[in-house]
Amino acid sequence: MDLIALADFNLVARHGGFSRASRASGRPKATLSRRVTELENALQLRLFERGGRNLKLTEEGRALHERTAALLTELDETAATIAAGGDKPRGRLRISAPLLFSQTAMGRIAAGFAMKYPDVRLEVTTEDRAVDMVEEGYDLVIRVNPDPDESLVGRAFLHDRLVVVASPNLPRLVADFSVPGVVRGAGDRQTWNVVTSDGHAAIRIEPILALSSLIMVRDAVRTGVGAARMPISLVSHDLADGTLVHWGDIEGSEIALWALYPSRRLLSARVSAFLDFLKQAFPNGTPDELAAYIGK
Repeated sequence: MDLIALADFNLVARHGGFSRASRASGRPKATLSRRVTELENALQLRLFERGGRNLKLTEEGRALHERTAALLTELDETAATIAAGGDKPRGRLRISAPLLFSQTAMGRIAAGFAMKYPDVRLEVTTEDRAVDMVEEGYDLVIRVNPDPDESLVGRAFLHDRLVVVASPNLPRLVADFSVPGVVRGAGDRQTWNVVTSDGHAAIRIEPILALSSLIMVRDAVRTGVGAARMPISLVSHDLADGTLVHWGDIEGSEIALWALYPSRRLLSARVSAFLDFLKQAFPNGTPDELAAYIGK
């Protein structure tokens, strides 16, 4: 396969048309059109729907673009690295991270990484959904308890657990009565199974507040309005100073944060550098380390 023709095809696909690709790259529109036609002839596939004002990828064209764009970028970056005479991290690094980790720690991590590696242009977006790394152009994603995915590899760099906390002024559970609760998401009645120093207990929760952010939940539960289920790292300082009290650990609530990247790609210098930076920030990956980081 002609790599130049493939690169031109991806250029046109990325910009959505020959004219826009020509203006962005400074290459003649006729050359781009000829290269794409040559590629279609070689593959015996139609890659673009050419009707109308906007150029659209066919199903085959979309599949080819998704599977080759990242590989061509990797080739370009590898060539640039070799030409520069080393493997110094450089270029754009796009990362997707979950909301809570972004709010509590990612700003400081990103700033520290940017100062250490000034040739890397770091871009971090907050997404609680499982983004499509290849289609959406991410180099690395951070996910909480991710489902197995054969297309991704990586490692867990942080561990946490859920606990039930409340204000010292909130009465604890009395038999046959529910406890007012502050919950994240849907505000339906629920039961929390907890492990306490005395054994196991089931806490019946009657939600009186349903909030979309754990930061909001923590701020609300501090007022004494109800009990809440929280990551221990987020409330460690409140437990230490007595603002909140610990009612027990949620059974089976272990949390792991993973840093993942596509398995079919070579690990770039900038991704490797960011993974090492996470390891330095959280050397043991414990909740106490994240709690200390949040409290800085």
